[in-house]
Amino acid sequence: MTDTPAIELEGVWKIFGPREQEALTAARAGLSKAEVLQRYNCVVGVADATVRVATGEIFCVMGLSGSGKSTLVRHVNRLLEPTAGAVRVMGEDMLAKPPAALRAARAARIGMVFQHFGLMPHRTVRENVALPLEIQGASLRQRFDSAEGALAKVGLADWGDRLPAALSGGMQQRVGLARALAADPPILLMDEPFSALDPLIRRQLQDEFLRLSREMGKTTMFITHDLDEAIRIGSRIAIMKDGEIIQTGTAEEIVTSPRTDYVADFVAHIPRLDIVHAHRIMEAPEAWRARNPGAPPVEGMAVAEAGMTLSALVRASAEAEGPLAIRDGQGAVVGVVDRTRLLRAIQGEFG
Repeated sequence: MTDTPAIELEGVWKIFGPREQEALTAARAGLSKAEVLQRYNCVVGVADATVRVATGEIFCVMGLSGSGKSTLVRHVNRLLEPTAGAVRVMGEDMLAKPPAALRAARAARIGMVFQHFGLMPHRTVRENVALPLEIQGASLRQRFDSAEGALAKVGLADWGDRLPAALSGGMQQRVGLARALAADPPILLMDEPFSALDPLIRRQLQDEFLRLSREMGKTTMFITHDLDEAIRIGSRIAIMKDGEIIQTGTAEEIVTSPRTDYVADFVAHIPRLDIVHAHRIMEAPEAWRARNPGAPPVEGMAVAEAGMTLSALVRASAEAEGPLAIRDGQGAVVGVVDRTRLLRAIQGEFG
């Protein structure tokens, strides 16, 4: 990953309505979303949002319907113009680009996959996938070769001559993903791409997306209302409410250290066994010795790694006679996890 974020939104506001600048001033002064609506007849879609997505990262934005997540992602490629704030993609100021340069940046650098597939029904699957390259002015041979390659990546190599109506919902979503990949853009924007699909197909497409993301090294901003999906897919997660980003972090950080009651409610029923790691629940060796002066020395304990999940720690604890000594990547013992601490973590008690 490079030091320059692939995607950077800084202090972005989006206010819909006839008095947006007045509403913006009032919202910045502390007026709530409901008060802005009542006083100015304006809707605060996004409120002072700052996001930095590293190159190669899968960054999930999640929240309930109306939280502002889809509005936020549409600022990256300027499908929406912000009321205030800055938008940079690969270090370039997107708001400074004139229309032709903006179109070129969208075509070459940013692929987008929508919840509703947006396929052209009168065009074949191959022609739909080739559309971004057609916009770029590529030759017919280049377009179709790239389209065939993208279709092969999503498991639809033999479907190029069909019309979209001949495909199932899951297959149509694969076409949408292939279209986003055809021009090989470094950045993908995915707006609830799998939410309309059946659970089994949805999980299969999540697996397929994760595989492609690893193979192709794409930077992805992934929008979802499903925390399970965000945890499964995201390197980091931003949780939105009423247009605001109220917490950003890894799944482990959000589950173990929710900043607000709203976030705590969100994560209350999330299984922790494969999210939380030993380094998060371990006790410092010195503190453990002080609490257990008559216990055997830490050096004689069974060993576990700091990166092991609770699930792996449960198995290791079941095979050990006593507590586990946790070591870091260099082999140094950095903590202790006993069964009491492990059980409390499984129950959601951290610290």
